[in-house]
Amino acid sequence: MALIETHGLRKDFVVRRKVGRLRRQRHVTAAVHDVDLAIEAGEMVGYIGPNGAGKSTTLKMLTGVLSPSAGEVRVCGLRPVAQRTRLALRIGVVFGQRSQLWWDLPLAESFRLLRHVYRVPAADHAARLRRCRRLLELDEFLDTPVRQLSLGQRMRGEITAALLHAPRILFLDEPTIGLDVVSKQSVRAFLAELGEAGDTTLMLTTHDLADIERLCRRLVVIDHGRVVHDGTLGELHARYSSRRRVVAELDVPWNGAAAPSGTSIEAVEADAHRVTFALHSATAGELIASLAASGALRDVSVLEPDIEDVVARLYAAPEPSRG
Repeated sequence: MALIETHGLRKDFVVRRKVGRLRRQRHVTAAVHDVDLAIEAGEMVGYIGPNGAGKSTTLKMLTGVLSPSAGEVRVCGLRPVAQRTRLALRIGVVFGQRSQLWWDLPLAESFRLLRHVYRVPAADHAARLRRCRRLLELDEFLDTPVRQLSLGQRMRGEITAALLHAPRILFLDEPTIGLDVVSKQSVRAFLAELGEAGDTTLMLTTHDLADIERLCRRLVVIDHGRVVHDGTLGELHARYSSRRRVVAELDVPWNGAAAPSGTSIEAVEADAHRVTFALHSATAGELIASLAASGALRDVSVLEPDIEDVVARLYAAPEPSRG
């Protein structure tokens, strides 16, 4: 059985809208609509979508914070709401805008308290904390009260706190929001190493698509409460005809000849000394070899597809019917 499994998962919210001067009319809005997921142990899954798409609502149902309106959900073989206490021992949760640390206590004291909350043996707790201290560079601010930490330091503390009881699943909701470049790199590197070890399943929601490219092998895109893509990043690029590009710098101007087989010309610039090719069936190596054979190639660069453009096109697609 998958570690996270949902069938027809749905969450409705009732909204009362003003009709006329005195009346209010009841409307039901589906924030999450018929979501089917199966996530295996050890997977690293990005769960993305525009604001209001249903990402955080889904995570709250998976962690037992919200009850589904319909459908089935199992996490670690448990029903999240009915068995929330047991589930809490098997999952870790990091929300970018919320804290599980004690605001006025030094960070180290929060970690000690969490050991007792989760009843973690002292030796296991010490070993996990030692690893997090090394990889997330916590030592310089372990004795600092949480309220005095920078946002990047606090996020590193939050991730450590969520891992000290060795959860099978780590849910991360916007873990790099508001962080500076150095802090983002530190958090991403740690999560990448954690995922590669295969001991912890990661489910990540974010608006920072660099997080997805760096961390996640599988991408689930939700829009208007429905899953519109579930697969690899490469499959998403293929679905929207996203192409790798090769920019060739030439010693002599491009002579206007047809593009080599399996490619097309997208732009000719710098007095025809710079030509951008889109790859279709040809590989970058084949195109570069063809250009080098002409003797005019001075320099070359290969541009990967821009995930932000691809996802923006996916979001712009018409909303699916709710039949």
